[in-house]
Parts: sequence; structure tokens; C-alpha cells
Amino acid sequence: MTLARIAGVNIPTNKRVVIALQYIHGIGSKKAEEIVGKVGIPAERRVNQLTDAEVLQIRETIDRDYIVEGDLRREVSMNIKRLMDLGCYRGLRHRRNLPVRGQRTHTNARTRKGKSKPIAGKKK
Repeated sequence: MTLARIAGVNIPTNKRVVIALQYIHGIGSKKAEEIVGKVGIPAERRVNQLTDAEVLQIRETIDRDYIVEGDLRREVSMNIKRLMDLGCYRGLRHRRNLPVRGQRTHTNARTRKGKSKPIAGKKK
């Protein structure tokens, strides 16, 4: 097996399967271990040692049991859009591009708010 492509993502070939699966959006360490357990691949196996049948099994397991990549991104964005349309507090925070989960914004919150803007007429 040269290049494994699962859920539309090229998976790195020389890493362990559990690590390589985490390159797929929506699969973390827990789910990766779960998938490898279901398929029955030993933990120390690397991606380039997988057979075509094993890759196919992994692909089928992911398609059947998990929401990943495009579908997951779409679902998350639809959830955010729903909150914004409802006009609830969380939706308003998303609309104004401010932190949603109750963090302080007097200082900090720069990742969410962007680069700080200078305020005119503040100098004396």
C-alpha cells in the first residue's frame, strides 16, 4: 500500500495507523483507537504495512459509524447559523465575532477579535 486515502484525506504513510487516522477532521485519539479496535489492527502497525482489505475495512467503518470531514464541517456551520438566526445570546456573540463561551473581553480575546485597533484622541 503506497498512499491511503480515507474520507477524502491523504493519510501519511510512515506513521502508526492510530496517529495517521487523526489527520481526518472529526477523528481524535479516542475515536482512532476505537476504529483500530473495531477493525482489529494491532496498535504498532504502520499505514504502509496495511493491506488493501484493511484500508477498505477502515474506510467502511468510518463511513458507517462516524461523521467526518465535509459532513461534520457542514453540520457545525449549520448549528452556528441556527444560533445566529434564533438571535440567542450565543448567536449574537457569533455574529459580532466575539468569544462565545463566557470569556473576558476587556483585555485578551485577541484571537477572536483580531488585531487591536488604536483609539483616536486618547493621547494627552
